Amino acid sequence: MFAKAPVAALVALGVLGTAQPASAETIGCVTTAWKLIGANHKVCVEAFADPKVPGVTCHVSQAKTGGVSGTLGLAQDPSQFSLACRQTGPISLPPKLPREDTVFSEDTSILFKETRVVRLWDEAHNTLVYLAISRKLIDGAPANSISTVPVMPWGGR
Repeated sequence: MFAKAPVAALVALGVLGTAQPASAETIGCVTTAWKLIGANHKVCVEAFADPKVPGVTCHVSQAKTGGVSGTLGLAQDPSQFSLACRQTGPISLPPKLPREDTVFSEDTSILFKETRVVRLWDEAHNTLVYLAISRKLIDGAPANSISTVPVMPWGGR
């Protein structure tokens, strides 16, 4: 149904989401396969701070496709990633923290595929749960990773 719809129309319909997730800082990349022409296949690690919860930093590693298509930005990266989130300072929860909110999003193909990190609030256990998923507009993807951050005092407090 959506395969022929223009991206602008999908954004207008809210299908691609309107969240303002954090931007990530690339920590580094490691080559996993050498390519004669174009960029090598690699795994890259990026860091981002939760935009609404100060004191939490997440690191996500993702496989990146190389070769000619990867160099030109036309390749579809595999749905292979890992996620680790930790308390890196005093955590300050905003009033009325949403139970679910997108905190990071990165396209993994030229159209309709992304890696997304969603923060879930487990109020009963006073824990922030970060879930990384691979989203495909048409058929979805089961790849996922999870990390939890219990909200605890920081330092001598």
